Amino acid sequence: MNILLATSEAVPFAKTGGLADVCGALPIELARLGHSPAVIMPAYRKTAYCGQTIEPMGIDFIVPIGSKMVTGHLLKSSLPKCDVPVYLVRQDNYYDRDELYGADGKDYIDNCERFVFFSRAVLEAVRLLDLPVDVIHANDWQTALVPAYLKIEYHAVPRYEQIATLLTIHNMSYQGRFWHWDMLLTGLDWKYFNWRELEFHGKLNLLKAGMVFADSINAVSPRYSQEIQTEPLGCGLESVLQYRRNVLSGILNGIDRKQWNPAVDPHLAANYDADSVGQGKPICKAALQEELGLPEAADVPLIGMVGRLIDQKGVDLVAKVIQQWVQTADAQWVILGTGEPEYHDLFATLAQRFPQKVAVQLEFSNPLAHRIEAGADMFLMPSRFEPCGLNQLYSLMYGAVPVVRATGGLADTITDFGDSSPGAAPPNGFSFREYAPQALSETLNRACDAYRRPDLWAKLVDTGMRQDWSWARSAKQYVELYQETRSRDWGLGIGAKLKIEN
Repeated sequence: MNILLATSEAVPFAKTGGLADVCGALPIELARLGHSPAVIMPAYRKTAYCGQTIEPMGIDFIVPIGSKMVTGHLLKSSLPKCDVPVYLVRQDNYYDRDELYGADGKDYIDNCERFVFFSRAVLEAVRLLDLPVDVIHANDWQTALVPAYLKIEYHAVPRYEQIATLLTIHNMSYQGRFWHWDMLLTGLDWKYFNWRELEFHGKLNLLKAGMVFADSINAVSPRYSQEIQTEPLGCGLESVLQYRRNVLSGILNGIDRKQWNPAVDPHLAANYDADSVGQGKPICKAALQEELGLPEAADVPLIGMVGRLIDQKGVDLVAKVIQQWVQTADAQWVILGTGEPEYHDLFATLAQRFPQKVAVQLEFSNPLAHRIEAGADMFLMPSRFEPCGLNQLYSLMYGAVPVVRATGGLADTITDFGDSSPGAAPPNGFSFREYAPQALSETLNRACDAYRRPDLWAKLVDTGMRQDWSWARSAKQYVELYQETRSRDWGLGIGAKLKIEN
């Protein structure tokens, strides 16, 4: 199959989150399976420093944006160490900026215009590059207009009529909501600005457009695909997803074993695998303790946490639990990340008051993140919601037993040590359901009790390290979804039905 992944970011060209990891890794695995993927994304300022060769193609195009015509240019590169092509849409007025979506904590005021242009550019590129495309795989609100344009404006254009579309929802919280007059920028008829298609509480909603017009929709974990059909995780669009539930599914993200593999990781004090974790991980733990100024205590459980210090990640629970634990429990904490100022202040204060128990780095450091995974005995992810999550998968790979809240992808990947239900997967961590400090504290206590039983703990670690969470597994599921999407009736989407009615 020929798959065109339309995305606003992809590793190594530009990244703000997990979307970039997916769109940088999935195409490589698709190619290994014998398919022909390509990636298309904006040519941001930072893409010039990605380390990949980027060449102009000498191809210009013009698309309508509201009442004006805007010119763009196509560049070409490839994903690292493979021949998967990456097409970059250059339009310096839109993309030659320091950041991808905003600056100083605020979104760029013209984000709607920027990604209307990109969505149109994606479809123009198919024609200009003479690309054979079976499926356009759109991702999040930034490309969610692509399915709408395809069905409304390109449905009768030769070589477009058989293209199917898949929309992947990486996080329902980000929907691309803009004031109603931005509908003019899309160039679409105002009749589509209604409650069944592009309108949402008086505003233009780009994610909703994709959800209505795409042939298939998927979320980044099976559990999350169910959660977003209900309040509050549907973020107001749960009724649309309920209506389209027959074409909605969930596929877990994978991990890049070239980047996250303790057997070859260059950032570690010692490399190890499932067979040698008993020798290698203690070395990594001691090295991490030394690096961060904690006492080198092999028998004290070391709890690691890496990520954004915000409430979505359950940091409000951690803030309450850690203040009690530093005074009553024999455990060490390592926290890496940035986020809300109140959490910066709290964790920095705790590190100063309890330097024997708490180490905090208020930054993001990829090498240190790797060393925390390798040195920690437990990895903490008590998220309020988590569409997929990658750190718990890294933790399993590195022998750091996850302690998570059972939501989204965390529930799909972590089986609680106490789960004895029929058909449950072998336990590989600890989880809780109630979003409360007491539930987190009790779960950490259970984990610490298990840690003091070396044989039991070694089995938990071994189970996690031998599981397959690679992109190879996920890519096969995407291939099946692409095939299913292509086989669907062209008029299945509610957008197509409404179009015919109108």
